[in-house]
Amino acid sequence: MSDLVGKRPSELDQLPDRDTEETAEWAASLDAVTQHAGPHRAAYLMRRTLQHAESTGIPVPRLLETDYVNTIPTAAEPAFDGDEAMEARITAWNRWNAAAMVTRGSRLGVGGHIATFASAAWLYETGFNHFFQGKEKDGSGDQIYVQGHASPGIYARAFLDGRLSEAHLDNFRQEAGGNGLPSYPHPRRLPWLWEFPTVSMGLGPLSAIYQARFNRYLHNRGIKDTANSHVWAFLGDGEMDEPESTAALGLAAREQLDNLTFVINCNLQRLDGPVRANFKIVQELESQFRGAGWNVIKSLWGSAWDELFQLDTTGALLRRLREVPDAQFQTYATRDVAYIREHFFGTEPALIELARVIGDAKIGECFYTSRGGHEARKVYAAYRAAISHKGAPTVILAQTVKGHTLGKGFASKNANHQMKKLTVDEFKCMRDLLELPIPDSAFVGDLVPYGHPGEDSPEVRYLHERRAALGGPAPARRTHTVALPAPEERAFQTLQKGSGKQEMATTMAFVRLVKDLMRDKETGRRWVPIVPDEARTFGMESLFPSAGIYSPMGQTYEPVDRDQLMYYKEAKDGQILNEGITEAGSMADFIAASTSYATHGEPMIPFYIFYSMFGWQRTGDQMWQLADQLGKGFIVGATAGRTTLTGEGLQHADGHSHLIAATNPASLNYDPAFAYEVAVIVKDGLRRMYGEGLPGEDPNVFYYLTVYNEPKPQPAMPEGVEEGIVRGLYRFKEGVPASPEAPRLQLLASGTAIHWALEAQQILAAEWAVTADVWSATSWGELRRDALAADAALLRGEQRTPYVTQVLSGAPGPVLAVSDWMRQVPDQISQWVEQDWSSLGTDGFGLSDTRPAARRHFGVDAQSIVVSALAQLARRGEIPASAVKEARERYGL
Repeated sequence: MSDLVGKRPSELDQLPDRDTEETAEWAASLDAVTQHAGPHRAAYLMRRTLQHAESTGIPVPRLLETDYVNTIPTAAEPAFDGDEAMEARITAWNRWNAAAMVTRGSRLGVGGHIATFASAAWLYETGFNHFFQGKEKDGSGDQIYVQGHASPGIYARAFLDGRLSEAHLDNFRQEAGGNGLPSYPHPRRLPWLWEFPTVSMGLGPLSAIYQARFNRYLHNRGIKDTANSHVWAFLGDGEMDEPESTAALGLAAREQLDNLTFVINCNLQRLDGPVRANFKIVQELESQFRGAGWNVIKSLWGSAWDELFQLDTTGALLRRLREVPDAQFQTYATRDVAYIREHFFGTEPALIELARVIGDAKIGECFYTSRGGHEARKVYAAYRAAISHKGAPTVILAQTVKGHTLGKGFASKNANHQMKKLTVDEFKCMRDLLELPIPDSAFVGDLVPYGHPGEDSPEVRYLHERRAALGGPAPARRTHTVALPAPEERAFQTLQKGSGKQEMATTMAFVRLVKDLMRDKETGRRWVPIVPDEARTFGMESLFPSAGIYSPMGQTYEPVDRDQLMYYKEAKDGQILNEGITEAGSMADFIAASTSYATHGEPMIPFYIFYSMFGWQRTGDQMWQLADQLGKGFIVGATAGRTTLTGEGLQHADGHSHLIAATNPASLNYDPAFAYEVAVIVKDGLRRMYGEGLPGEDPNVFYYLTVYNEPKPQPAMPEGVEEGIVRGLYRFKEGVPASPEAPRLQLLASGTAIHWALEAQQILAAEWAVTADVWSATSWGELRRDALAADAALLRGEQRTPYVTQVLSGAPGPVLAVSDWMRQVPDQISQWVEQDWSSLGTDGFGLSDTRPAARRHFGVDAQSIVVSALAQLARRGEIPASAVKEARERYGL
């Protein structure tokens, strides 16, 4: 066997058979077992043989699916480190208050969810009592991704430990007054409690994987010791249908993220019914995770099942559990014992006999309540095994009953996700089941009371003692105010001087700026470049050898371009996160890095650069997750514009990301035209997000910059334009009037469109005796944000003129706005412009062609601007209408 060590199973399949007689004997043995003991026994022996081979390291194919039983046998469960009776009472109080809070809120019509926490209560409580590390030890603690619909249970626990009051609970889902509790985990709405927004299903598991990965990144780069931080992601089995939920399983296994545990609550129900009605979701998930390289722990059955498994000497019970589909098993939990006897046990004599031996009471206990996810010892054993496992992430598949302890009206019912309240009688039944000392007199009409054992009760003291031993309350978000020093001016001055005759695209200008900032002695190591496998497209290959591409394995090969100056260098302490072709993964990276200031007390400066088209429209949901999580950093839409990226066509031509970005209140959106504008915007962004900031200025924002791949000579920065760049508009080039009576207008342009506007300015002056001033509109969005703030101030009785109105005040003639974006982008500010307004844009689908042809197609080139400008002046009677017709014919429009 020594010569087989290290060989993969596929290699073994290709080896010649050195002993055909021995091989035949093994096959004959299997045939004999099949003939004399049946195929079930033969299959059992084969599974056990493969499991044994796997455990001893023999290279055979892994089993992707194991029996439908607990991974950890009862005899192998570790000693329980706690007071089970005490924890049962704590959990009972939390169950009660979660249900009471939602029910009381339902009287006002705000709704809520009860059944999810009812099924998952022990999954959370066991973690809080024994495993989840708080932040009072190292500032990081564990990162806990709470399943969104379970939030009432987390609020109930915070009420029990004194962090929330009854008034808080009564403001569940009532946030307008400023003192409410958000419906789900929303850090922006409750920033001292929640760390991770999770209720946009699928984003939680994806983010958890990249958070665990980023923890290792910080550790390997020597920025923060995160060796003791563990990431826990609590998920629903229905949520695993989302493609994002499983998109990064391979990454987690490949990078051996044993600091990560998924806990999937397998209550077999989606929001509307069974997850896998005709199949078995637990077995499907086991195969998926084991195939991806994860450690899988199943905690399916409670202790009541132990007797049944001991009596199952023929394997009939195991076979039956394996073949019954989930929807049928859900039905068992809602029917009487006679039904279960007939439909579950009545399929073969061995099972009929088993049901006779154990009796009706045991059958009811097993099928109605006894699940692995409902018992502290079972959950504790699974969690202990998870954090002890090394070399791979772990997923725990815990089976529960949705609506557990809420009564027969809730448990396993398809509609329980939409059921928002219990009746008083149902609460009294729940009280009796949970053995809570709440008298009937505490109920006032249909108002259900909250319950609390007392601030100095044994339950509360026990809860506080457990959390103190684990490092303080959880979940908890801590904001560490660490102002980073401003980088040296030299990096910004390089772009502010201009490029002379040398042409440079603004994409390259941004990359050059960041490359210089990454050399800064104070803050350079805090930059986190993130790119989804297009670094060379954006001219970032020069960063490879200097900064290195992060890989926890380092570089185990000699790169093909090692003899070149800009070779492909991977390193364990590499700074660049080159994610491969995954915008979703790159955004998850960005979220983890952008919130490190709170999660770990280490402010990092991420910049995520991507094909503009593949940003907001593809991962816009994650942009909202980023805003909710109060992330900060620079998102860069490169190769921007609908006409600027030549030859790529419809699915690459972005003319709308600024419109989508404008919907996000935390996103500050800029479309700089020149390299010096890029420098000013980045400098101000670093000041606002990471510096001292200004009074009343929200630092919890992120910047969206669009940069272009069109090389142009970059001018030097004019004097006194910094404020206009940051605020969104300044006059770049004033027109020279041909005469005092010459018609005049204002051309507003953003991004690369300013070059078309400047050309149009020359044509208007030379050929039509029309004077145009050209303005650089660096941010239509910030102009609109300022104007909206002015409107809001007016409602408060304050008089304030919007910046765009101020800066254009007195500018003669109409205003014509143009950009490489849809017209709606500049039209955002039209209502605050006092002059006549018109705009040009690239509405419609993109197309492949040269830049001039594409711009002519959309009507935004210099000649089209000229004709549009003349048409505005003709409508005002300042030039004859015939001039418009003449211009159209002259330019072939």
